[in-house]
Amino acid sequence: MVRAWIADIRPLCEEECYRKYYEQLPDFRKKKADALRSAQGRAQSVGVWSLLEKIRAEECLPESSAYNLSHSGDYVMCAVELDGKKEQVGCDLERIGRLRLDLAEHFFCREEYEAVLGRETEEGRTDCFFRYWVLKESFIKATGRGMALPLNSFCVRLGEPPVLIRQPEEYPDRYYYREFSVQDIPYKMAVCSTDKEIDSKIHTGLRLL
Repeated sequence: MVRAWIADIRPLCEEECYRKYYEQLPDFRKKKADALRSAQGRAQSVGVWSLLEKIRAEECLPESSAYNLSHSGDYVMCAVELDGKKEQVGCDLERIGRLRLDLAEHFFCREEYEAVLGRETEEGRTDCFFRYWVLKESFIKATGRGMALPLNSFCVRLGEPPVLIRQPEEYPDRYYYREFSVQDIPYKMAVCSTDKEIDSKIHTGLRLL
């Protein structure tokens, strides 16, 4: 079973709260945070690792459990394999912003790009674009390749749930998707995993205060 959480990192913009969580980080995560220029970037880096540690403690998970991290704007996301299986896990969240058809044309496969263009309204095209974006990002993160894997080397069909209809030959395993939304939070979120059991709920109960 794969389960995902999100958390609001805005409390970490306060120095006292930031220092509280920063001091609990392992040295390599402190160095990662210290290398970032923006206060929000540092809060994201500290926040996403702190969320992972809270999940490990809450679920009594070993450090060997597969996980993946993501952050955008004021939120961080973590997806974790709960059963100790050696499954691949990727997640992504993105704050919904302006539609970038140039990115869709460059990075999406033809079918995906045409699906975005086929929406009747600007709002519909924007929604479709960001759905595809998090689905594609979560897949490349699940493979472990990240951006080294071209986004147009595979194709996703939207649905309930979305499905991969074309994937790179070097990744022949079956991958499964789950999309999430939270009321009043303008973000798209997705998890991709070789574990077909992905919790249908995005969890919000672990807070960084």
